[in-house]
Amino acid sequence: MAAMDQEMRPLGAQISHMLKARGVDVIFGIPGVHNVEMYRGIEEAGITHVLARHEQGAGFMADGYARASGKPGVAYVITGPGVCNILTPLGQAYSDSVSVLTLSSCLDEHVGHRGQLHQMRDQRGAAATVCDWSEEARTPRAAYDLIDRALVEFETQRPRPKHIQVPIALLGAMAPDAPAAQPGAMESQTGFAAGDMRGVAQDLLQAKKPLFILGGGLAASGGAAALHMRLLLKETGAAAFMTYAGAGLLAPDEAMSFGTYLGRAESKRIIGDSDLVIAIGTELSECDLWRDELGHTGRLVRVDIDPEVLADRHRADTTVQADAFSFVMKLRADFSFLLSMNDALPDEAVPPKWKAVEIVAAKKRFRAETDAERPGIAEICDVLSEVMPEDAMIYSDMTQFAYVAKEVWEMARPGYWHHPSGFGTLGYALPASIGGAMARRGKPTVCIAGDYGFQYTVQELGAAVEMQLPIPILLWDNHKLKEIEDSMVESQIAPNAVVAMNPDFCKLAESYGCLATEPKTTAELQAALMRAFDADRPTLIRMTAALSTS
Repeated sequence: MAAMDQEMRPLGAQISHMLKARGVDVIFGIPGVHNVEMYRGIEEAGITHVLARHEQGAGFMADGYARASGKPGVAYVITGPGVCNILTPLGQAYSDSVSVLTLSSCLDEHVGHRGQLHQMRDQRGAAATVCDWSEEARTPRAAYDLIDRALVEFETQRPRPKHIQVPIALLGAMAPDAPAAQPGAMESQTGFAAGDMRGVAQDLLQAKKPLFILGGGLAASGGAAALHMRLLLKETGAAAFMTYAGAGLLAPDEAMSFGTYLGRAESKRIIGDSDLVIAIGTELSECDLWRDELGHTGRLVRVDIDPEVLADRHRADTTVQADAFSFVMKLRADFSFLLSMNDALPDEAVPPKWKAVEIVAAKKRFRAETDAERPGIAEICDVLSEVMPEDAMIYSDMTQFAYVAKEVWEMARPGYWHHPSGFGTLGYALPASIGGAMARRGKPTVCIAGDYGFQYTVQELGAAVEMQLPIPILLWDNHKLKEIEDSMVESQIAPNAVVAMNPDFCKLAESYGCLATEPKTTAELQAALMRAFDADRPTLIRMTAALSTS
């Protein structure tokens, strides 16, 4: 009888209304004959839909939106090829811990009836290989429960993509309203499941050369995390490295910061010189270190929300399962208490335990190394960073320009540089920056891409123009797969299959309705970047190694 009092709509429409009620304002996707019922309710619910040109683009847009907004990115795709096409973005979101929810249709029956449109042997299973989980809803209530489960887990666990599929007939069938969100259901629960916090603070106080390694798990808490981490360094005398994902947690002029040079070989020696290493919110993965071993010889403390990380090959002496920011706050409080109990030490801070002059020298060596590996790019990064707005959010692709920039470009804020780490997909930056710009209307968003990877998703220029997004697209054009060519040469392989015919990128961008320019000097490059922020559409800015500083 309760259902009689509710408004009955097709389930696809009810799902859109449910998402809107849960705070979803934007959906990225492509309508098709199999998921058309999902589109019945989008406009009625008051949700903005961004039409991607390819499901891969929709997935990356949802990823970029999630990273910029702190809310889940949502994508709608069709059965079969639609799901297959979004698997790469879902794999990237899994690797980088991003909250992406993909809703797809599925066939009503796929075992006894062969030859159906968009048929797959195991669509749910395919998505499960790159998602935290992939489930099929066979009733309206199951669909609602799965959506709420995903949204709650995004808030309370390590964020990772989820996939929910709904049979085509069920999407079009009449269904009651979704239940109201439970009060408090979206509140994050954090705690300290392992490790002695007072003991960590005591170790930190007694250490002769304590060293923090700060990751994306801490950067996700934004400016508050940066503020308290910077204070913690001053209070403890410790030094720190940031991972690429942790960039911006420490100020560019922080004397005790080794920057984002963790992947440099010499960092292993520096870490070995420390008698206490505290790694917060980082996997310490291959893509963080670019070596098998961290290099620590003293005690290692690992802090992470994911217990799998705490039990990895690095074998920490102390593990703390907790939200990274909560840990920093608790550590500051415990350290302050210990200081107040120790009459031999100052009440507010201890002197730096590392020599600032040695840190400066190490960073100069690191920069020289990366500049020697990929000459000329660091100088262009400096030129761009001089005029880049501090609140600009940057999305980069797998390109040599980004590999250099991630090390030498010192960010003032955490969580403002996004790169497809881990899974390492090409074609990420453009659609992800579209998602980011949709989340931050009126604020600067930048895309950095290489000439080859850009062509993976170049068609999404159309979506950016339709949405009137003033995104500067900094295109690094070296006319080849230069990183692969260098790898072949280093491996004594005669370079092959690394040179491809490029289009006239400026004309290509203009054909989509974008603005385009090819600056000849770094001064022109700076001016082009600033004009792009004030435009009413994207601007492609083609950069080459021939840029002159004169």
